[in-house]
Amino acid sequence: MNYIRQIFCLAMLVAAALLPASAQSRFNSSAPALYSPAMTGAAVPAGATNPDESVLTIKKRVDEVNVLFIATDKRGKFVRNMSQQDFSILDDHKPPETILNFQRQTDLPLQMGLLIDVSGSVHSRFAFEQEAATGFLQHVIRPSFDKAFVMGFNQHGQITQDFTDNVSLLSAGVGRLKNGGGTALFDAIYRACRDKLLKEATERPVRKALIILSDGEDNQSEVSEAQAIGMAERAGVIIYAISTDDSGLILRGDNVLSQLAEATGGRAFFPYKMKDITHSFGAIEDELRSQYIVSYKPSDFASDGRYRSIQITANNKDVQVRARRGYYAPHQ
Repeated sequence: MNYIRQIFCLAMLVAAALLPASAQSRFNSSAPALYSPAMTGAAVPAGATNPDESVLTIKKRVDEVNVLFIATDKRGKFVRNMSQQDFSILDDHKPPETILNFQRQTDLPLQMGLLIDVSGSVHSRFAFEQEAATGFLQHVIRPSFDKAFVMGFNQHGQITQDFTDNVSLLSAGVGRLKNGGGTALFDAIYRACRDKLLKEATERPVRKALIILSDGEDNQSEVSEAQAIGMAERAGVIIYAISTDDSGLILRGDNVLSQLAEATGGRAFFPYKMKDITHSFGAIEDELRSQYIVSYKPSDFASDGRYRSIQITANNKDVQVRARRGYYAPHQ
């Protein structure tokens, strides 16, 4: 009995000493993909054949921020041959404590949402947009590696195909979209990020992107543009937007699409002719295959739910870097 009591006391002391770390683990479990913890092994007492039978399991989480970014020259062409030493990184205005990993032309799995505006304002080019979107999915999605979902939106959002790597199912989802009604663009972005891309659990870093076809005119949303951008940042999502406006004028919706893309490290396209929509999809596909990724441990990090800015610059002033503006730390 004394031996058992000693073992129990020892276990309680170890558990008390590890309480801050375990508390941190609880908060990290709901963190967005941009802030992704890595797991190490667990300590299991000798003689235990099943980890669930152990008296005390010790786990350690290593905090890690993953940022995808693009480098281009003065003409807008991708620069794909740069190394870690060619860039400067600031997280919350401070250099990272440690750079854990750097890769160019990353081949990470892709989790993507295709959001198509089906409101009455896009009627004239709707069929061609469906065809172009289907071709894009056929070129980008790799079976057993990438996956995507299809969502149409007017004043309401409707998922016509949930996450899958089956291009035929995704194409059928695009074909089921019917146009008409008002436009709630910000609601669609917010809910796609919150309900699909934020909740999708991953064991390793992935690329998360929303491809939006819309004129950018929002007249029905319950959330604001800032709230939509904030949810995209929490989910670690890059937004690419293709305008469906064919007026040839710079309208309010064009500015909205640009702001959504720039805030998340993406890009907005404004094709005037229908055939240019296909070229826009091709440019997005090329960009998705030209991204760098850097993983690092931030300095002076705290699980306080605060927004932390990210700034990545190239040492060569002729090279421009496009990346998300920041992320939210998990909340304690």
